[in-house]
Amino acid sequence: MLKELRIKNLAIIDDLTVRFEKGFNVLTGETGAGKSIIVDALSIALGNKAQSDLVRSGEKEADVQAYFEISEKSISEIGVSITDELILRRSVANTGKSRAYINDTMVSLQSLLNVGRSIIDIHGQHEHQSLLLIDKQRLLLDSYGRLQTEREKVETLFKEVQALNREMNDLKHKIKEKAQRHDLLKFQIQEINSASLKPGEKESLIEEKIVLLNLSRLKELTEQAYSILYGSENSCAEKLSSTMKKVKEMSLIDQSTSGILNLLESATPLLEDATISLRGLRDRYNIESDRLSEIEERLELIKKLEKKYGEGIEAILSYKDEAEKELKSLELTDERLNYLEAEIKMKEEILIKSANTLSEKRKIIANEIEGLIMKELSDLSFRNPEFRVDIKEVPMTSTGFDRVEFLFSANPGEPPKPLSKVASGGELSRVMLAVKSILADVDNIPVLVFDEVDAGIGGKTAERVGKKLKAISKRHQVLCTTHLAQIASLGDLHLKIEKINRDGRVFVEVKELSGDERVNEIARMLSGRITEVSLKHAKELLGSSV
Repeated sequence: MLKELRIKNLAIIDDLTVRFEKGFNVLTGETGAGKSIIVDALSIALGNKAQSDLVRSGEKEADVQAYFEISEKSISEIGVSITDELILRRSVANTGKSRAYINDTMVSLQSLLNVGRSIIDIHGQHEHQSLLLIDKQRLLLDSYGRLQTEREKVETLFKEVQALNREMNDLKHKIKEKAQRHDLLKFQIQEINSASLKPGEKESLIEEKIVLLNLSRLKELTEQAYSILYGSENSCAEKLSSTMKKVKEMSLIDQSTSGILNLLESATPLLEDATISLRGLRDRYNIESDRLSEIEERLELIKKLEKKYGEGIEAILSYKDEAEKELKSLELTDERLNYLEAEIKMKEEILIKSANTLSEKRKIIANEIEGLIMKELSDLSFRNPEFRVDIKEVPMTSTGFDRVEFLFSANPGEPPKPLSKVASGGELSRVMLAVKSILADVDNIPVLVFDEVDAGIGGKTAERVGKKLKAISKRHQVLCTTHLAQIASLGDLHLKIEKINRDGRVFVEVKELSGDERVNEIARMLSGRITEVSLKHAKELLGSSV
């Protein structure tokens, strides 16, 4: 609810405070008294255009503050938390520059405008009308038709598809970047696998190479050692056998020497084992000459792999393990891409089906709204009006693929145009009144201002306009500037705007009317002057409120 409007140094207004109440607030006064200036001031406080020539002559800047009572509302996008009171303020310098404030916090003009649009609509020759916004018209259609569930389903699906598409595009970009890496890893793994490396192989090959390089000497030493042990008449084996015979004979005479015999007997199998081993070495050293070249080739291959993947076979095999893990993750990326493509296709099908359902329901509701608003327009003295809720298919968005726009034509044969193209302020106000009368229950704008709503009407039409405004004021706070007594008499709060001359300068005053003062104002509005007849008629209009 708009509680108070403070205006300073704006046009002919010096310093003025206007207080409002819940329900139906009417502003009356003679032509040129300043009613429109008050509406202009409110529009400026809401973030609309402000011309520097509006600053009162001789002053540096104008200042307008609008005080609202708004419970439990938080406007997070501008970082201002609102609990009970919201203050919108605008200062306009005579240089054309302006500053915007919300609860004494300086904000951008756009932020002020966004907040203003969420709490107040001004209908008339003003831009500050949410109903002129295409998105607002679609929202009202959905709200009236109770299509929130269908719309939220479409919005959720659309956001899910968008998120999946973003992930898929990111993934495709990464896959493109990693394509070369994928091929390199496959080559490296294949190269290492084809080498068939085994832990400890390098050391074994080096040992074998040393043996092969010294093969001739090893053969010579083996033959000599074998000959000494077993291969000659004077061999170790012959000498051991001869020694054992002599010690055995000794033990028959001196039993204490039997221990020596036992030692010699235990040496015999060791000597035999050594001989067998030497014989095996002699066979082993009879190696073909190409084995050395094989070993050198193998070691050269290992050396080549070590330069690429790390020192030692263990390091090479470890690199291969890590490469396999990385390759697997890249292949999993391909799997994720396939999953995303399938998921997007499935969700898009559901989205299109849901959007079609929403669109069909919108068209049904649009047809219903058209009929209801046409009836309201006829009540407001439009002859043969045409009101259409135009629904056109557009590319899919979070609200579906419908572009919803309210179209209006006041004259037969004239094609209906968007509401923003309606030229007359009074005409537009009455169109908006008709729309608000039908959609008031679903419109969340708490404050409605009607400027020049009575332009070009009178009599029964004025009475119907007043009653519709009164009905809307049960659900919204309504402010209305009017020249018609039929409308003014229905106000819960009646404010009279007067222009006065003081010390050679013009000032504006606002007075809350009640009792005889209100009767007199209604009488003046009825006949242009106060007479017994107009006073009687005024009392009849006001009824028991006087």
